[in-house]
Amino acid sequence: MVSQQIDRQIAARLAASGIRYTSGRRRVVGVLAAADGPRSAAELHDDLGRKVPLSSLYRSLSVLTDAGVLAPHHGSGRIVRYELAEWLMGHHHHLVCADCGAVDDVELPEPWESALAVLVSEATAPQGFIAASHTLEIGGLCPGCLNPEQGTRSKGAGIG
Repeated sequence: MVSQQIDRQIAARLAASGIRYTSGRRRVVGVLAAADGPRSAAELHDDLGRKVPLSSLYRSLSVLTDAGVLAPHHGSGRIVRYELAEWLMGHHHHLVCADCGAVDDVELPEPWESALAVLVSEATAPQGFIAASHTLEIGGLCPGCLNPEQGTRSKGAGIG
């Protein structure tokens, strides 16, 4: 369920760009707000109970991404997964499974986040680039793919 504050922020941002906040777009935002990580279009279509036509879902994803409401993440197998933008949900990073494609959110403790910001600044300074933000995607294998007999994920069933 989308909090009223987030819903108002999205409605205001879309209205400022002359974009309608349709019921289909609200449903997409609601599913993403409740999700435990980024979702692909196919996963969103299933999560929505297939009540939103696939063509409308793709149009909503495009409109919401262009408006800065959604952040797309290009993962393994060229699958794009979407989540609510950082300005709505807070800063975090991702663990991406190279086998099943699952994408899990991970928040770093403040000392680690500060150290990462310093590394980003040091890495960009020689090019005269000033970083305003950063994201970190860590690729590897999730527990379910490392130990299939003990894991809860099946190949190709990523949660994100």
